[in-house]
Amino acid sequence: MRVSFTVNGRRLEADDVWEGESLLYVLRERLGLPGAKNACEQGECGSCTVRLDGVPVCACLVAAGQAQDRAVETVEGLGTASGLSPVQRAFVDAGAVQCGFCTPGLLVAVDELLERVPRPSDADVREALSGNLCRCTGYEKILEAVRLAAGGPDAPGAAAGPAAGEAGGAPAGEAG
Repeated sequence: MRVSFTVNGRRLEADDVWEGESLLYVLRERLGLPGAKNACEQGECGSCTVRLDGVPVCACLVAAGQAQDRAVETVEGLGTASGLSPVQRAFVDAGAVQCGFCTPGLLVAVDELLERVPRPSDADVREALSGNLCRCTGYEKILEAVRLAAGGPDAPGAAAGPAAGEAGGAPAGEAG
C-alpha cells in the first residue's frame, strides 16, 4: 500500500508499505529519517517518540497506515540546518545529551510539553517524560534542560532538586 502523510511540514509518500509495518520503520528505513530510535519496539522506552497530529506517540506501536493523511513531527523537524530549536539548545547547554539514544524522543516529548504548558512544574515534566527512559543522565540534567527551555534558571521549580524518593530525579513512574 501507499501511505501519504505530512512529515515535518512536507507532504511525503511511502510505497509498498506492508500491512502492520510500523511508522518507525517507514520513517527510518523508507524515508531516511533516523532521528526516532529503534530500541525496545514495545512502546516502553520512548526512544521512538514522534508527534502524530501533535500528540506524542511511540512510532514503534503505530502502524504506518494509521498515519495516512495525518501530520507527523520527528526530531528532525525541531531545529533547522542552521540552528537548534530552543529545546535542543537547552539540552546541549544543560549537558542533558549523553549517548543520544533517548535524546530524540525526549526532545519531541519536551517540545510538546512546552507547547502545551509553557512554564511546567517539575511534576508536569516528570509526568510528561514518564514514558521516556534514559540510562545515562539520571534525569537531573534533563530536568535542568526543560527548566532552561521553559524560561531559564529562574523558571518555576528550577531550584528544586529531585523529589523525595526519586534517586537521580527520575520522572514519575521510573523511581525504584
